[in-house]
Amino acid sequence: MFPKTLDRYLLRRTLAPMSAVLISTMVAFLMERLMRSFDLLSQTTEGFRYLTELLVNLTPHYVGLTLPGGFFIGLFVVVNGLNKSSEIDAILASGTSLTRFTTPFVALGVLLMVLSLILFGFVQPYSRYAYHAVLHAAENAGWNGDVRPKALLSAGPDFFLTADRTDASGRHLQQVFIRRIDPNGREDILTAASAVVHKSPADSQIALELTNGRQISTVAGAQSYVVNFSRLMFNVPAGDAGLLRLRGEDVSELTLIELARQGFGLEPAALPRETLLAALYARLARALILPLLPLIAVPFGLSAKRAGSGAAVATGGVLLFAFEILMVLGQATATRATALVAVALPAVIFAVICIATFVVSQRRPGENPVSWFIEQVAAVAQAVIKAVRRGRVAKVSGGA
Repeated sequence: MFPKTLDRYLLRRTLAPMSAVLISTMVAFLMERLMRSFDLLSQTTEGFRYLTELLVNLTPHYVGLTLPGGFFIGLFVVVNGLNKSSEIDAILASGTSLTRFTTPFVALGVLLMVLSLILFGFVQPYSRYAYHAVLHAAENAGWNGDVRPKALLSAGPDFFLTADRTDASGRHLQQVFIRRIDPNGREDILTAASAVVHKSPADSQIALELTNGRQISTVAGAQSYVVNFSRLMFNVPAGDAGLLRLRGEDVSELTLIELARQGFGLEPAALPRETLLAALYARLARALILPLLPLIAVPFGLSAKRAGSGAAVATGGVLLFAFEILMVLGQATATRATALVAVALPAVIFAVICIATFVVSQRRPGENPVSWFIEQVAAVAQAVIKAVRRGRVAKVSGGA
């Protein structure tokens, strides 16, 4: 009964910080990505719908991306908290080994590994394609006829419109400026005191009714014409969306099964074989490290009392960051080296570090090669700081 109670207690303590890190990090990534799309989405009244679809389709990608970091920090926070309150001393003193203590965390890592395989292997490829489809629709939607104050809108590369003031509907404009270039190279600059936007029922055509304005036209021969008008109407295309490419032309849009079949030559492939295999191995490696993370998170949490929690969690973060960077570099260099070596070798090194750290910690909990390295670095840093302070004191004494 005690082991089951212990497992539930440890997992309950882990889920709260892990969820907090996952949600906060994922929201930050989503906001950063969406901020880059606001200019595009602001040009259509369908912007909120596009924004919602982008959020939904980006979520699987960022959940999978933040899963290792959130899991590690959640484990570290729990173990460090139990260590500071001496709960872990009582658990180990009751006869529970460090391996038994780590077992529920490893089991949670296995569940997260399955979740990662589902996300990276099958959900993300379709959501990434859907994300590009939403961007494609937003880009080709162009201007839909609604104007916001002082926004620079375009209905294609040859038409730009801005207005100083608009009403709530975005249809009645004041102080309007328009630049238009026709297919023959003629450039028209129009200004108007006011304008009204008229849309056809299907939004296929948008007509601008300008009043009290001036038009300056420049033809190819550099001849200019100026016309004053009291009322002028012309049509503007609302946008023409082209066909989106098929899914699979980008390696991130292929499922694990598709990567394996195309990478091993069982199906025709539009991408280089090593590129496909590198993506396959990288996704598998990112999932397989999740059950290994408790093997470094637990020793780091135990050694935090001696080495300092900041240094311990920073070291774990550096290891995870280095692993992710090596995965990306391995995929980028897969055309010049075999995908298995470029991607699997960093994963094996990371696994060896995790296992070695945990094996050493089993003998003396709280002591491991990483904590020893942190202590040595801290000692060197303190020696340097003391030397700098002595030098400053000597200079002050000599000047006096």
